[in-house]
This record gives sequence, C-alpha cells and structure tokens, in this order.
Amino acid sequence: MNSNSLLNLKDDMIAYIAGHGMRRIPAFIGDDLPSILWEDENNPDSWKEFVETAKAAGAAFLTMSEMTLEAQDIHLLIDQLQELHIPDDDSSELEHAQALMAHAGKIGFLQLGFAHQGVLFVHETSTDWYEHYQEILESLDDLSDIVFDQGDDDSLL
Repeated sequence: MNSNSLLNLKDDMIAYIAGHGMRRIPAFIGDDLPSILWEDENNPDSWKEFVETAKAAGAAFLTMSEMTLEAQDIHLLIDQLQELHIPDDDSSELEHAQALMAHAGKIGFLQLGFAHQGVLFVHETSTDWYEHYQEILESLDDLSDIVFDQGDDDSLL
C-alpha cells in the first residue's frame, strides 16, 4: 500500500468489522503458528472480502494488530547501523533509516486474523515505508550475524 499512514484504513476496518456484527480482539498472529496468508495485493479493498470470509466461516471475532513506527525505534536503528560501521557503499541504508523519521508516530502495518478449523487465516497490510523499515531491520540482523560469526571465528584461533 502506498499510503503515508494506515490510520484511516484502521478506522474503516473497525467500522466494517462492527457493521458485520463481529468483535475484534487485540492480538498478533506470529509466524510460529500455522497460518494461511491472504494474498490479493492488487485489490486495496481485499480486507473487506477477508472480513466477509471470516463471517461466512462463522468466526465470531477477528484478531487485529497494528504497528506504529516510534521515534525511539528509529533512533535505535540508526545507532545500530552506525555501530556496525557500514561501508560507504551501504551508507544509503543509514540515509533511508534517517528518512524514516518523517513517519514516526504513524501506523505502518495492520494485521487481521481469524481461526477456522484449526488454521489461522491472516490478512496483512503495510505501507511502503514500513516494508522498507523491516528490510533495513533484516539486513541489520544479517550484518550483525556476520560480524558476530567472524568475531567467534577469530577467538578460536
């Protein structure tokens, strides 16, 4: 999704779910649980069909989770990037991380979910900037793993 914040979409989801006589519970469905991810990226209103499917499946409630990008998380990310002494070729990651400050306090990710016959069905929506934030976090994890792995190897010599 190309929106700057998902706050309006969240409000629409809350109203739509309530309009279908369903309840929401604040919960996040993690990757460690058996789940099926709803895929309809070309339809910005696919979440409506997801809610309708939950209702048709007899779900009395949907889980709903949101992620808001906090300024302290961005500062921590920038500090970690600077501590790793990223080579000049990868300095764009630091610039991208600094640019995320424009999105501090905004909702970048929404997740809806429901259980049916022992399987969790999940619909996720995120902004482009939040996806980029997640990519930077993943690359940071990969870089720190490499640094720590090399440090471990050196200590064995």
